[in-house]
This record gives sequence, structure tokens and C-alpha cells, in this order.
Amino acid sequence: MEVQLKSYKKDFEYSYTLGVFPTLELLNFQRDKVIEVVLSSDAMENEGVIKIIDICKENNIKCEINNKAINRISKKQNSYAIGVFKKYNMDLDMDKNHLVLVEPSDMGNLGTIIRTMLGFGIKNLAIIRPAVDIYDPKAIRASMGASFKISFEYFDSFQQYMNNFDHNIYTFMLDAQESLKNINIKKDKPFSLVFGNEGSGLCSEFSDIGTSIIIPHSNEIDSLNLSIAVGIAIYEFTK
Repeated sequence: MEVQLKSYKKDFEYSYTLGVFPTLELLNFQRDKVIEVVLSSDAMENEGVIKIIDICKENNIKCEINNKAINRISKKQNSYAIGVFKKYNMDLDMDKNHLVLVEPSDMGNLGTIIRTMLGFGIKNLAIIRPAVDIYDPKAIRASMGASFKISFEYFDSFQQYMNNFDHNIYTFMLDAQESLKNINIKKDKPFSLVFGNEGSGLCSEFSDIGTSIIIPHSNEIDSLNLSIAVGIAIYEFTK
């Protein structure tokens, strides 16, 4: 694969980690996808960078100091390390619980959500297009490398997702049938927690799919941030 160390574009066949910790997560959990690692000359005494160098040496992974490439790729984010890796496809586990994001549009929220779902033991993420790019370095950085520990899969529609998985569906909406406080979680098969995007949420047609749920909050706000709502829901469903 020909790699040009320049600012990320969605049509690249590869992407980057920005920072020491996400790069370590890449090396620890998706090592076979690593193309090379680029380091800053200012970071040779950094403990994490020393670990990166050791892992690269042990596994014959190309590792070079290249300040110009660091600056081109990370711009103003002052990254000490950048991992360059091949994009890869994942399949979701049929018998595990899923989080489903319908048309998510914010890379920061996506990264935070991935880190949160992993923290509560959910490792399968379905993303319904059109959607933000999970491989964007900003999303990977926001996840702190947690994206390398989950399975994720894109679908062209929610119907396509449902055709592939027989789960109990719970849709989170402001106009919902049930309150999260009172929900009876079915145990006969895995669940899928479904959320809409940051701006409009789920459209009304989702009201008739599975069980719709509202997360009650005070009338001082109109809605919760998506990543906060996902965190609350996952906690309740996994506690």
C-alpha cells in the first residue's frame, strides 16, 4: 500500500492515530494493521514513546522520527506519536448486545460514545449511513483508541441492519412509549439500543419499531447531548 504522510482524507485506504496513548492502543489491539509509526524528536524521553519504540522493534514495525510529517498530519494538535494503519472491515457479533447510531454527524461525540460503550461492556457498534467516518483521526483520538477494541459495521439503512440481526430493539426518542425509569428489559435475546443523530434524533417512523424509550429530565433543557444520553442508557441496560 502506498502511503503519503499528509492530512487525512476519507477516501484514503489508511488512517492515523494522533497521540501516544491511541498509538499504543493501536499497537496492542490491531497490530497487524499497522503500516508504520511516526515520532516527534521532542518526545524521545516520553515513557509512552519508549514503549512504542520497544513494541515496534520487537515486531519489526517501521518506526521513524519525522517532525515534518507529524506537523502535516496533526496540524496544531502537538502529537508526539502517530500510528499509520490500514483500514479494516468488521462484522458484528450476532449473539451480543449492540449500540446502533443512526446518521451520527459529530466525530467528537462518536469517539466519546465508543469509549463509553466499551467501558460498560458493549463491544458492537452499528452505524447507519449517511454518517461520520469512524476512521477519521479526530474520532479515533476522541475515543482514546477504544475504537481498536470494538467491532463496528456500517449499514446503508436501519432496515438493512434489522435484516441481519434478530435483537430486541429499543429506540430512544422524545416522543416515546416508555420511560427509562420503568423499562422492563427483555432477556430472551440480545438488545440493540438505537439513537438518532445530534441534531434531529430519530424520526417518527422509529416509534413503531421495538420499544421506544425516553430518558426523563427536567424541563430546564430541551434534550440531552447524544453522548450523555447514550451513557445513561448503556448504564441502565448493563447495570
